[in-house]
Amino acid sequence: MRYRLFGRTGLRVSELALGTMTFGEEWGWGAPKDEARRIFDAYAEAGGNFIDTANRYTEGTSERWVGEFVAADRDRFVVATKYTLFDRKGDPNSAGSHRKNLVRSLEASLARLGLPYVDVLWVHAWDELTPVEEVLRGLDDVVRAGKALYVGVSDTPAWVVSRAQAIAELRGWTAFAGLQVEYSLARRDIERELLPMARAHGMAVTVWGALAGGVLTGKYRADRTAEDGAARYAGNPAAQRLGGRYLALGETVRAVAAEAGLSPAQVALAWVRAQDPAILPILGARRVEQVRDALGVTDRALAPEHVARLSAAAPFEPGFPADFLAQPNIRELVHAGMRDAIDAPR
Repeated sequence: MRYRLFGRTGLRVSELALGTMTFGEEWGWGAPKDEARRIFDAYAEAGGNFIDTANRYTEGTSERWVGEFVAADRDRFVVATKYTLFDRKGDPNSAGSHRKNLVRSLEASLARLGLPYVDVLWVHAWDELTPVEEVLRGLDDVVRAGKALYVGVSDTPAWVVSRAQAIAELRGWTAFAGLQVEYSLARRDIERELLPMARAHGMAVTVWGALAGGVLTGKYRADRTAEDGAARYAGNPAAQRLGGRYLALGETVRAVAAEAGLSPAQVALAWVRAQDPAILPILGARRVEQVRDALGVTDRALAPEHVARLSAAAPFEPGFPADFLAQPNIRELVHAGMRDAIDAPR
């Protein structure tokens, strides 16, 4: 396992994060405690130190177990949790990114974790009702109070994040060091705005959904029986959201895996990692065998031809203005025909 700086900070985080949304059986598909412990231990033994949880995960069980698992060597681990999503349905102030919910949710998370502070606190999703200035000032206050060391933002439009970064810089408040988003060979949307924005602001990018709900690993292969394939696909909202057209993409992943001597999960993760050095995939697993397999990607990389083949199998249109600005005649107009002679710092 290698380590990377978390955005424009000095915090060292492992190149793969461990997602713990599967820690707990409250939602009907998670891991029991003994298996969650084995998953955590396998990740830690491989050198992993970046643990991702949230107040909402498995109704708080995830945070409680994470707190127990890191207790023996808390300083070694970078513990990240999130706020915004509700933990008491029907109460309008038990959700959202406003100051009241920030303070209430973080205090409850710290109590479940059994920790005096978290290393990273994420805004879990964009709350369009709360002014961005309130979010930023509230986060700056919890950082200054020592309740969180760094902050990040998840599942939020690029224009909101970029505006927030500018405001934080102007007012001397704590800026977002990381961005957490969905990204996979099947969902390349962040390449339009979010990934370029993160690069411009020097943000770390933690990625969830790199396996596309199992679509990219052959979990829903066309040659499986209805009980073992289609029925399981129908029961997985994440896979359904991607649509059946991506099932063929899983076949391409499996073919590349066979050629490269990797598992399909390793191929899907390796493709994501090949897109940008700032990307930190989040590993999610219900069985220890799954996380051990995924960890094997740390010392393997796809050949350029395999990366290109996979990308071609999932064609992506950047849309306006990116495709407009990439046209040779437009580049000539913008740079007087001299772009290739100009060395840019980035």
